[in-house]
Amino acid sequence: MWTNILLIILLIICVVTDLKERKIYNKVLFPFFVLAIIYHLLTGGLSGFTSSLLGVLGGLAILLIPYLMGGMGAGDVKLLAVIGAIKGIGFVLMTSLYMAIVGGIIGLLILLFRKGIVYRFKQIFYFFVLKRQGVNISIGLDKEAMSTTYPYGVAIALGSIGAIYELTGGLF
Repeated sequence: MWTNILLIILLIICVVTDLKERKIYNKVLFPFFVLAIIYHLLTGGLSGFTSSLLGVLGGLAILLIPYLMGGMGAGDVKLLAVIGAIKGIGFVLMTSLYMAIVGGIIGLLILLFRKGIVYRFKQIFYFFVLKRQGVNISIGLDKEAMSTTYPYGVAIALGSIGAIYELTGGLF
């Protein structure tokens, strides 16, 4: 229960800063990381510490490649690592599944609504109608729409909330 409270406080702070300033600050992440390590060391001893450390490594590993390819900020990677420190490797894996689903939905909505929903659906309709008749055309997604970014901390937070519900049946 305490880890859920700690995690929810972290997520609220990070979502607010990510939405407002497009940053997830180390000065927010580091204290939560230290608290998580100390908590698991005191409550679980070496086993708790190891579990927390595996969660950190798992969180880093999941988002390291997207970060190195330029598709994600370092704050997002560190946030998932701190989530791993708080809740462990199993929770990070569950969070990553929900996070990917939520992130994909958000990305799709951004692509659809960037220039208007009617315009996008017309482009998609024409693409399929002409494709059926053997004509290959572009679906009409411009470079601006394809390079649009959004604060991925929101997807990470919603993925974490989904994992909490999945694994514990509620927030507390």
